[in-house]
Amino acid sequence: MSRVKICGITNSQDAQLACEFGADAIGLVFYPPSPRYVTIKQASAVIAQLPPFTTSVALFVNAGRDEVEQVLTQLPIDLLQFHGDETETFCASFERPYIKAIRMQQGLDLYALEKQYASARGLLLDTYVKGIPGGTGETFNWHSVPHDLHLPVILAGGLVAENVQQAINQVRPYAVDVSGGVEASKGKKDRQKVRQFMNQAQLIK
Repeated sequence: MSRVKICGITNSQDAQLACEFGADAIGLVFYPPSPRYVTIKQASAVIAQLPPFTTSVALFVNAGRDEVEQVLTQLPIDLLQFHGDETETFCASFERPYIKAIRMQQGLDLYALEKQYASARGLLLDTYVKGIPGGTGETFNWHSVPHDLHLPVILAGGLVAENVQQAINQVRPYAVDVSGGVEASKGKKDRQKVRQFMNQAQLIK
């Protein structure tokens, strides 16, 4: 069984849906170019729907310090997710736990990156597509993920109900992260897809 984060939540109804089927965390995208971008007001309505023990994650892509701090001063965010080229010093400077997203490219040294971001709570491994920081809907080669990393691995990139169990069996991640794979349209989740994904992700093998 793997923990599950459902990312790209844009409204309170989808937050309730994610929690109904047992999501451990929900992701809020504070990156204006994304079709899943939320304002602080929208994010506040989402967070208000979260039950106890559901983690709220704020996602940023090369945001300025003021932008991150504005979110943190107005919202009860549990965890930060940095999805750009942020330095370890920047990521660790907000007195809030964070995870660092890594876009998987050929020749990438995950051992070096886990040392570089040693203060992170985990590494989120996503598919590399030039010019797109995330949410590509494409998978990467799961065999490229070593099983002896010290930091917890959150697996993302093209996950759907049909492949998530295979991905979990191969990578053995701490958690999986899904966004587009459970959507009816960008920014709107699909009840059936969420249910099917959660059922598959939580199978014990």
